[in-house]
Amino acid sequence: MFNSYFTKTFAVIIFLFLMTHVFAQDKNVLLKQAKDLELKFDEASALEKYKQIISIDTSDIFSLVKCAEFNCSIGERQKDKKVKSIYFDSADVYTQKAYRQNSNNADACYAMALVAAKKTEVEDDNKKLLEEVRQIKIYADKALFINPNHSKANYVLGKWHFELIRLSWLKKAAIKTFYGGIPDTQIDSAAYYMEKSRVSDPYFALDYLDLAKVYQYDHQPGKAIDVLNKLVKLPNRTFDDAAIKEEGRKMLEGMQ
Repeated sequence: MFNSYFTKTFAVIIFLFLMTHVFAQDKNVLLKQAKDLELKFDEASALEKYKQIISIDTSDIFSLVKCAEFNCSIGERQKDKKVKSIYFDSADVYTQKAYRQNSNNADACYAMALVAAKKTEVEDDNKKLLEEVRQIKIYADKALFINPNHSKANYVLGKWHFELIRLSWLKKAAIKTFYGGIPDTQIDSAAYYMEKSRVSDPYFALDYLDLAKVYQYDHQPGKAIDVLNKLVKLPNRTFDDAAIKEEGRKMLEGMQ
């Protein structure tokens, strides 16, 4: 009786070990395929691969964040506002799952801030819009508390400061009512966080473009031109980098 129980238990352990090994192999294969597709700038196909990884391992924060990022970048390129919203809502689902897995993971916190920023582009309800603005700051701050050198979190927070500075008086009044006071921010804060992002990731094209805009807004054309000159020489790492560099090139031409 004991031997029979022991044999069955041992068989179950072996089966579970083999299945775990198979799942790990499948996940690694899919991960390599996803990264290869990213290198080819095929975001839609890479997104599908990361979705497959999540179907195998629902706790994979890296893949959950990737799904959120791709939904944001693909959604950003949509012309129809409703289609944009669908992509951004999908991104929100993945970020929420990542954050629930580990609320002290810097990537998960950054993704929460990123999605909140994207949703401000399509939100019509002022109260919800201002809540998204608040969420950007909360989660970007938390990501940087966990990892002060997180490049994308630094960029998101820098962009938050820059956008807040450029708000119309009407929107500033709404924020003042919502917050009980306009958050303290200066153009130097936008430049500070974007420069930190650039140090952490010297190939992050979007950060260069917006940093140049910050310096231009702050009447520092020399710094803006220097950043743009570096931007146009960067290699393309994402689908959007070619367009970002082209915008930077036109901006540079207009400043020289």
